Amino acid sequence: MRSIWKGSIAFGLVNVPVKVYTATEDHDIRFHQVHAKDGGRIKYDRVCTVCGKSVQYADIDKAYESPEGDKVILTDEDFAKLPAAEKHEIPVLQFVPSEQIDPILFDKSYYLEPDSATPKAYVLLATTLEQIDRTALVHFTLRQKTRLAALRVRDGMLVLQTLLWPDEVREVEFEALDGVAAPKPQEIKMAETLVETMSDDFDQDQYTDEYQIELKRLLDEAIASGTGKVPEQPESAPAEMDAEVVDLVAALQRSLEASGRRAAGEAEDNGKAKPAKKPAAKKTAAKKTAEKPAKKAAKKAAARKGA
Repeated sequence: MRSIWKGSIAFGLVNVPVKVYTATEDHDIRFHQVHAKDGGRIKYDRVCTVCGKSVQYADIDKAYESPEGDKVILTDEDFAKLPAAEKHEIPVLQFVPSEQIDPILFDKSYYLEPDSATPKAYVLLATTLEQIDRTALVHFTLRQKTRLAALRVRDGMLVLQTLLWPDEVREVEFEALDGVAAPKPQEIKMAETLVETMSDDFDQDQYTDEYQIELKRLLDEAIASGTGKVPEQPESAPAEMDAEVVDLVAALQRSLEASGRRAAGEAEDNGKAKPAKKPAAKKTAAKKTAEKPAKKAAKKAAARKGA
């Protein structure tokens, strides 16, 4: 990994030199737009709507148009005059209880590496944050834009997560929720039971991006075919869908039963539970019971013929 920023955390009078690294990466497969007829690449040309000529990127400025229709054009020099041009300091504003930060505010994540021969101040700040269970709110300036960010600890390492500003989170109200009756106690109880049957510790390794796996498989097949196109596959029959369940309690009950069957299957696979084959014994007994009347009927028919 390459650092994208260098600076220091200002923790009171303590200065903590750090390097910043992007903590996440995008695994999405990139595609080019092509002409469906001949596969030629599609290119975009920046054309001026006034003179009709192509414009180089270096000759492009940015314009803002107000709701009233007033237009303002800003150049690179104008943006350079803004106060948060280049700051190589991350000032700690305050420490807040971690649970008070709504997860919807979290944006991008960055790892912070100590950038000092003696990273004692880094370890001190990380240890302190971990023990007090609080998150530091900081200002972080990246690419000439100042952001509010949360500074916390992950596996002994300082992590910076930029936060959205309060006005960037939309206020929303859905009319469909107006006047909806509260759930019945029976429904709540069954829903809680269902939650319990589906509860476990979080393990992110058990979840995979199935879409990306299947997309990669399609691309590999296309490359292997030598045609540049995915070979046609026989369409599988669509799975039968259950009829819509109107009764919420019935839906919860069915979910509980399905969850129970799933749990039993997993236990068998793990060798934890192997139920005896009692149902087979019942079927055998039922079969013998059914055979007796049939044999009696056959004897009576034979006796009549003999008579």
